[in-house]
Amino acid sequence: MLNSGAIALDARKRRIGVFDSGVGGLTVLREFYRQLPNESLLYLADTARLPYGTRSPAEIIQFSREILSWMESQGVKMVVMACNTSSALALDVVRQEFDLPIVGLILPAAKVAVNQGRRVGVIATPITAESNAYRRAMVEVDPTVQVWQVGCPEFVPAIEAGRLHDPETIAVARDYLAPLIDCQIDTLVYGCTHYPHLAGTIETLLPSGVQTIDPAEHVVAAAAQELDLLNLRHHGQPQPTRFCVTGDGDRFAQLAQRWLGCAPLVDRVKLLEVDRAAVNS
Repeated sequence: MLNSGAIALDARKRRIGVFDSGVGGLTVLREFYRQLPNESLLYLADTARLPYGTRSPAEIIQFSREILSWMESQGVKMVVMACNTSSALALDVVRQEFDLPIVGLILPAAKVAVNQGRRVGVIATPITAESNAYRRAMVEVDPTVQVWQVGCPEFVPAIEAGRLHDPETIAVARDYLAPLIDCQIDTLVYGCTHYPHLAGTIETLLPSGVQTIDPAEHVVAAAAQELDLLNLRHHGQPQPTRFCVTGDGDRFAQLAQRWLGCAPLVDRVKLLEVDRAAVNS
């Protein structure tokens, strides 16, 4: 029979689940490699239902339930929502339905934003912008901060298609940023994990002095704190990252190679429809 120490050690060896609708969450994955190199990771891209940013709140909550149920079945010790849309719309709901530690993007980035700036712009998917999640989180930390949000529906499709430097993408970025620049923002939050892939373009369009915040860095720092609190941090040799998709694995591997330096081996998985709310009621 295993003693409690052996059980705890086994739990520390388990993977951390990271999910997004596509390649955007790779920005979070890279931060895990940098900040927590001993952790083993399971990355799921829900590419069959990409993009999330134009879906309804009910759909996002259901997608998150299905992903978390699958992650739970894979034995992960924690899940990080590497997706601002899910973090904005589903985090509070699914935290009540699952026993897993679940870390979202919004609050860690909001805390940093109000410490760095007084006039904060947020670029996000339309549904994240409409949710006002970033504004609420920032005002809760500091009621005096001013926040403007812009929905950017064309960014994720352009990034998933690899059109990072196309003239059309640059023109779209200029249009999205214009109202924020007019508001004289001093800080810009990438309110979608896909958007740092466009940082080279976006930051050339911003006035000098505007700081940018990539929530990936701060959500991984928050995950590290949670691991320490729960005594779940791993200090040994990690397992290779496991990559899974719900859609075209070859396409994901091709896109991921740009940011990972090599094409990952990708498994295609099927998520089962779940009614977690009914189970827990």
